[in-house]
Amino acid sequence: MRLLHTSDWHLGRALHRVSMLDAQAAFVGHLVATIREHAVDAVVVSGDVYDRAVPPLAAVELFDDALHRLADLGVPTVMISGNHDSARRLGVGAGLIDRAGIHLRTDPAGVGEPVVLADAHGDVAFYGLPYLEPALVKDEFGVERAGHEAVLGAAMDRVRADLAARPAGTRSVVLAHAFVTGGEISDSERDITVGGVASVPSAVFAGVDYVALGHLHGSQIIDERVRYSGSPLAYSFSEADHRKSMWLVELDAAGGLSTAERVDCPVPRPLARVRGDLQDLLADPDLARHEDAWIEATLTDPVRPDEPMARLCERFPHTLSLVFDPARAPEEPGVSYARRLKDRTDQQIAEDFVTHVRGAGPDDRERTVLRDAFDAVRADDVLREVAG
Repeated sequence: MRLLHTSDWHLGRALHRVSMLDAQAAFVGHLVATIREHAVDAVVVSGDVYDRAVPPLAAVELFDDALHRLADLGVPTVMISGNHDSARRLGVGAGLIDRAGIHLRTDPAGVGEPVVLADAHGDVAFYGLPYLEPALVKDEFGVERAGHEAVLGAAMDRVRADLAARPAGTRSVVLAHAFVTGGEISDSERDITVGGVASVPSAVFAGVDYVALGHLHGSQIIDERVRYSGSPLAYSFSEADHRKSMWLVELDAAGGLSTAERVDCPVPRPLARVRGDLQDLLADPDLARHEDAWIEATLTDPVRPDEPMARLCERFPHTLSLVFDPARAPEEPGVSYARRLKDRTDQQIAEDFVTHVRGAGPDDRERTVLRDAFDAVRADDVLREVAG
């Protein structure tokens, strides 16, 4: 069976206030063309269909168009909700849509109920594991403490139990939206840390033939059978070096992964990061190749120059982001607050504050209190977003 694995469409997202809707529509067209060209047997979409729980109307219309085009192809599609989606909203009408061959899996209670497709070699069971927010699903899965590994492990126990009851030789595919240990992150992914831990080991998915992951935006191989497709478009400058693609996967008759190749996605405009003094950026001939790219410029001038954005746009008309990082010695005063907090988690910042105000850092009990508080706030934010 030939599968096309994609994820993280983030319909409705912008790149530094530049609408990506046209590029997303072009991707949908490319997806349809790829399905035809490669005679794909099934499509899997591993979450984050939308960029937010309540997407703009234009994004909903594009998704509707995508559903119609996929249904018209007559190629089954299995799709799960991600952490950016509202599972309940995305799942509205799932029963009706199912009749058109588009199988939306957004309910955590249904993880052990696969979509079963058949080819000349027998059945393939597709198990959809939507994003499992630990605080919201721990009771469903009967785990004592909310954590990604615990809820995913419980969900996979249901998958393995169902698979064990099926005829020998049934092949299996799991769709999941999660941060698996060993994956490389980018700036455009929402933090899903719970209890101080964001990632889960790939061993949690043991016992299935292919795991189609979503959440991380770079295409990557965790191991031969566990892969991220990545997002089809770049949604931050941290993805400037990504090769955006989908996985074209074949399962052999014995259930193993026969082949996996990347199918490139269309690039609306390349992204580039440039760094240096303003005058150097404006004069450097080596940067001519970036003049038509979307640009993030980091200026290292010791004194902020006049009208830097306007001057950069004369050479790089698609400059979207301007960062100031003046060259200073590490101990020199005046380093910005934002720069001092760069790459630090909320937990680390809170612990630093405790150290600052009382002269000693938090003990293990206090760290747990802080961690639980951040987890509760994040879970509440999820509930508020879905309810809104």
